[in-house]
Formats: sequence, C-alpha cells, structure tokens
Amino acid sequence: MQETGGIVGRLSERGYRLTPQRLMILSAIEGSRDHISAEEIYAQVAAKYPHVNISTVYRTLELLKKLGMVYEIDLGEGRIRYHAEGSGHHHHLVCQDCGTVIDIDESTLSSLRDVLFRDYAFRAELRHVAIFGFCRECRKKKSRGGE
Repeated sequence: MQETGGIVGRLSERGYRLTPQRLMILSAIEGSRDHISAEEIYAQVAAKYPHVNISTVYRTLELLKKLGMVYEIDLGEGRIRYHAEGSGHHHHLVCQDCGTVIDIDESTLSSLRDVLFRDYAFRAELRHVAIFGFCRECRKKKSRGGE
C-alpha cells in the first residue's frame, strides 16, 4: 500500500484511529492523479478489503473535509469529487457541452477575491472552484451550426 504520510501523520497526531479501511481510503485519495469520487474510492478499497462499507468511505471523507485535509468539488456530473489538500488549490473551467475540464491556477481568481472583499467586505475562501461555460471547440461547433 502506498504511504500516505501527510494525512496519516496529521490524523495520528490528532489521536484518530488508523484502521486498515481508513488507511486504504487515504491511499486511494492521495494516490489519485485526478479528483476521485466516493464511489471510486469505495471500489478501490472493496477490491482489497471486501468487508468495507461505503458508509465508512463517506464518514472518513466527512472527517477529512472537516479537518481541511481534503477538498470537495462538484464538476457538474452529478457526484461530488475529492482531492487531497496537499495537491494544492486550483480551479476548473467545465464545458457544459463536452464535459472537458480545464485546470486554472489559483492566481486567476485573486482579483475576484479582492473585489469581493473591497466591495462587499466578504472574505471569500476560493480553495476549489468550478466555473461552468463552453470551451473553445464547442463554441466553434455552435457558431458553425448557425447559433
């Protein structure tokens, strides 16, 4: 099993139990190159530990989310996805036609954060944002189609 030192170490320091199921869930999250859903985590863990229950996955994700160790995002596909906090803050442009997801740097939204604070005295936590619209290719297809 892949070592998941960052989250594992912090959970251990805070006195949380490191059960085999929890360690496999953490390994699935930290081992994922992309955002991963609870169902995908469950499938990975159940393949190695068939007695795990999906509620264990959801409870672990809620704990990690509460502790700020994972972030969740809705990319418009009908399920929430997760990624480890250690993979950094980044944002997404999601095409509503083809489903393409384009990662954008956190600095792209820094002026929005500044405007929200300046004009509304609102300190936005823009850790993980999805912005929905239409990609270049889908817009080209639509414009050729007479729209």
